[in-house]
Amino acid sequence: MNKEPSWDVYRSFAAVLQQGSLSAASRALGMTQPSIARHIDALEQATGAKLFVRSQRGLSATEHALALRPHAEALVAAAEALRRSAEGAPGMPEGTVRITASQAVGTHHLPAIVTDLRRAQPRLHFELALTDDLDDLLQRRSDIAIRMAQPEQKSLVAKSVGTVRLGFHAHHSYLERRGVPHRLEDLREHDLIGFDTETPFTRAGMRHLPGIDRSMFALRVDGAAAQFEAIRAGFGIGICQTAVARRDPDLCRVMADAFDLPLPVWIVMHEDLRNGSRYRLTFDALVQALTDITQTA
Repeated sequence: MNKEPSWDVYRSFAAVLQQGSLSAASRALGMTQPSIARHIDALEQATGAKLFVRSQRGLSATEHALALRPHAEALVAAAEALRRSAEGAPGMPEGTVRITASQAVGTHHLPAIVTDLRRAQPRLHFELALTDDLDDLLQRRSDIAIRMAQPEQKSLVAKSVGTVRLGFHAHHSYLERRGVPHRLEDLREHDLIGFDTETPFTRAGMRHLPGIDRSMFALRVDGAAAQFEAIRAGFGIGICQTAVARRDPDLCRVMADAFDLPLPVWIVMHEDLRNGSRYRLTFDALVQALTDITQTA
């Protein structure tokens, strides 16, 4: 290293990695494209290595850039956590809380929960990071996580709030057209809604469905919200939370005896945040609201 780059250089580097081009990174950061390019040049000079290969389709990260990626992303996460922690007066429930959750929980449950919390505490602001990947709270990419598995990391405060159940559902109009399946084998004669990209979560779920695979899906789409809307539209049979499906009287559960998958729900945050009023308040609100939901699941 010839000279320690500034924080802005690392932030630009992380943005280019994430966005895939200088123009997209400049839009994401609200900077000019030449400024982003200068930052990348400065980091390449400091490290003595080429970080990106330029082509007509954008920028491709080199092996050296990929090795630096987790460290740059950790710096960005730490800076965002610092920004959130610096907001608001000490001891007051104000400022920003970043919550990470699965797409299903984030779409179907979190909007109502944060709405109620915002009405009670109008000085609170929220950021929702919806992903089915496990976010590392130790790196403070988020403040609070809602997870569908018991956390194993140390230095975390975790509370179990029960389970949600997944099951097959379809719109009544679809079942009237195509009939009601009674066994997993019957699904071969139906239009199935499923995932497009295989993930550890989808692989784990498919282990509970012997004889069913991705090739049988008539509609492949990633994202619980899109799958749920396809079920509601009457496209076919898909998997969703039973508690969510019960909100729509037009949806019917099918083959409950053949497939009923309980998922544990945990609310988790870093132990360093337990004394922060905004975090503790949000944590407790999530515990209460999601406990109420799982008790009816």
